[in-house]
Amino acid sequence: MRSSDILIVDDEIGIRDLLSDILQDEGYTVAQAENAEEARQLRNQTRPAMVLLDIWMPDCDGITLLKEWAKNGQLNMPVVMMSGHASIDTAVEATKIGALDFLEKPIALKKLLGTVDRALKYGEMQAASGLSLDKLGNSPAIQTLNQRLEQVVKQSTPVLLVGEPGSPFELVARYFHKNNTPWVEPSKTEHIVDSPMELLQKASNGILYLGDIAQYSRNLQQGIAFLLSKTDRHNVRLICSSSRSPEELRTAAPDNKLLLALENCEVHIPPLREQTDDIMFLVNQIITELSETQKIPLVKFSTAALNILRQYEWPGNFDQLRNIVKNLALTAESDEVGESEVSAILGQLTPNQPQEMIGGFNFNLPLRELREELERRYFEYHIAQEGQNMSRVAQKVGLERTHLYRKLKQLGINFSRRQSTNRAGDEDEQDI
Repeated sequence: MRSSDILIVDDEIGIRDLLSDILQDEGYTVAQAENAEEARQLRNQTRPAMVLLDIWMPDCDGITLLKEWAKNGQLNMPVVMMSGHASIDTAVEATKIGALDFLEKPIALKKLLGTVDRALKYGEMQAASGLSLDKLGNSPAIQTLNQRLEQVVKQSTPVLLVGEPGSPFELVARYFHKNNTPWVEPSKTEHIVDSPMELLQKASNGILYLGDIAQYSRNLQQGIAFLLSKTDRHNVRLICSSSRSPEELRTAAPDNKLLLALENCEVHIPPLREQTDDIMFLVNQIITELSETQKIPLVKFSTAALNILRQYEWPGNFDQLRNIVKNLALTAESDEVGESEVSAILGQLTPNQPQEMIGGFNFNLPLRELREELERRYFEYHIAQEGQNMSRVAQKVGLERTHLYRKLKQLGINFSRRQSTNRAGDEDEQDI
């Protein structure tokens, strides 16, 4: 028997009950809302796999609610509109906003079940595919990125994603991944050199993602160059990223074979400071994701708070935005984050204050914030180098694991406490 959460939003109790009975008989789990306010609450509480949304409701019509979800980055589930009085223009408008389909009342049983089945399959496909073209926003800078991605995805060449530190490298890399094909990342960077053929076999007919080459030694970069020479045999598309410009890397190593091999297919990710128009969308999307995946309370940002975020330079780009939004959500004293909280966490920087970037750091930041940024990047580097093996990370940085976990939580760094083997001095990982 199938089990999927479906949210039915309709002000007529007879229609809600009828649809609910039919869908429950088919094995689905169903939640009901009689108005937009209930729909908002249930959407956040149950995180439905899809929504059946009536257009005409007393407190707020379905089109307005659909627009609200789309604007707030909450339209991450298929929505099927329902109405007995809507025009074709209304149906077209709903589709443009983001609705998947439209059902006209009275709804035929076969049509209902077929639409629900298709919507759920579409939702599963979207979840598996990772990045949709609008997930990073819709500013001119992101539209340019999307156009470049659409060009490159049609090719089979290796890809180098270029951006500043903190750019959403893996999120963009996921765009190249096709459903039901392998996505492989080495659990330890040493595997690039020690077991390259095993990596290629695992990634056969799929994607091999190798992370930020700017952080790798010359030996690891040579290992990636070797992998590139064998990708055709296994039908593997190799994707790397770089938090330093290719020009910087070439200046440091003019004879680097890896850079020569990657130079024909570079994709440049814009810095967040060029996405001013996307800040509100990204903040709402991050808040929604944190609420659904980490049970962090939903909060709203005041207009003044959002304006401060829009004016900030974001030297740490997307990663910094996510960490700051998470910290603000965790420390919020009410359901709204205001101007003072944002000013405090950003060190009360103003948009006109000079920003001297040295080695990727802004030395005009308050010492505490600059130290946190350095520590955050230090630990993220070692976690990536050790393939999320926290025993090895603890040994590398010289901290007890309990102290390490506490420090990572304080810095807002995500990590996994996975079970390690006892080889090469590793200890078993345990929850603290």
